[in-house]
Amino acid sequence: MISRRLQQVQRPVIPDVAALIRAHPGTISLGQGVVHYPPPEAVLRAVAGVDADPGAHQYQGVFGQPNLVAALESKLAAENGIHVGADQFVMVTAGSNMAFCHCVLAIADPGDEIVMMSPYYFNHEMAAVMANVQPVLVDTDREYQPVLERIAGAITSRTRAVVTISPNNPAGVVYGAEVLTAINHLCRDRGVYHICDEAYEYFTYAGARHFSPGSLPGAAAHTISLYSFSKAYGMASWRVGYAVVPVHLRDAMAKIQDTVLICPPAVSQRGALAALEVGSRYCRQFVPELEQVRSLCLERLATLGDRCRVGGANGAFYLLARLDCSLPAMALVKELITAHGVAVIPGTAFGIADSCCVRIAYGALSRQTVETGVERLVTGLRAIMERRSGWR
Repeated sequence: MISRRLQQVQRPVIPDVAALIRAHPGTISLGQGVVHYPPPEAVLRAVAGVDADPGAHQYQGVFGQPNLVAALESKLAAENGIHVGADQFVMVTAGSNMAFCHCVLAIADPGDEIVMMSPYYFNHEMAAVMANVQPVLVDTDREYQPVLERIAGAITSRTRAVVTISPNNPAGVVYGAEVLTAINHLCRDRGVYHICDEAYEYFTYAGARHFSPGSLPGAAAHTISLYSFSKAYGMASWRVGYAVVPVHLRDAMAKIQDTVLICPPAVSQRGALAALEVGSRYCRQFVPELEQVRSLCLERLATLGDRCRVGGANGAFYLLARLDCSLPAMALVKELITAHGVAVIPGTAFGIADSCCVRIAYGALSRQTVETGVERLVTGLRAIMERRSGWR
């Protein structure tokens, strides 16, 4: 027997697309959301000597190594305006996805609700369903920006949190400080948590700026802020992230962490501390190149005219393209891989069922490879849409 609860969880699409890519060698992947650069050399040096520290091989503290937690608190104060005091705590986790799962378990019971923007990040939706918590989807506007009135209308007596992701996955948009402040105040006034996923905090373009709602006065009691080393420091497989959480959730979070993880991996924490010592300048040196690649992708997609619409993607490293195509999104993705040698992610993974939509990730490849991949993508989309609709 398979758990009925797990049968309700959508199948993870990234492994499915990865299997198709493996079956068709030479495919260029514009699918998975990772960066093309490696961790800082200081990270590798820091973990090289781990064998010399006998304590590194023992169980450690449930919240994270004290020196790493202290460094994270300094980073949060300097870069995010979040001054961690007695009313909050920092917990190190195996990636920010784990932090999100912990938070859902800590704040919600089966049958409770969590409000998510649509399109959503699929792992958030999956985590809620796994916990028997109901995701309540709220449509964003035409540019994938949150609409406060719609969020307010979705909050009920069963709502436990509103989730925002900025810079956004999958749409690549950045939410402004004004709308994030309004959402945070709404959560405060309605007695629900504001979960802020900020994994892409350094990736902003075209004058957009990242804002951390946890920096607002009075936000500490109802705001949970999630961060990751996976993106900025090229440490996706190291599985290290962290959360800033209201202190009244400390015992609940400790129970969950101790049961699921016991403690964050010691080697990854050592690497994370070294990355913090290098600082965000390491990531920021790559942002101008990513912005150029973003512009290239937008320019090439624009040649498809009104058959391809991309919202105002000024953050992360994603573009969400709505296509004038009658083909189901996953069928389109399969044809792009098998016939044109390029992979993207179907919009159905993000809850987009009313149109053919794909997410394009441009951070994982060098500029030259991205150029080739986008050329294949545009050529493939043009050919498929011409065949399906007679369009020229």
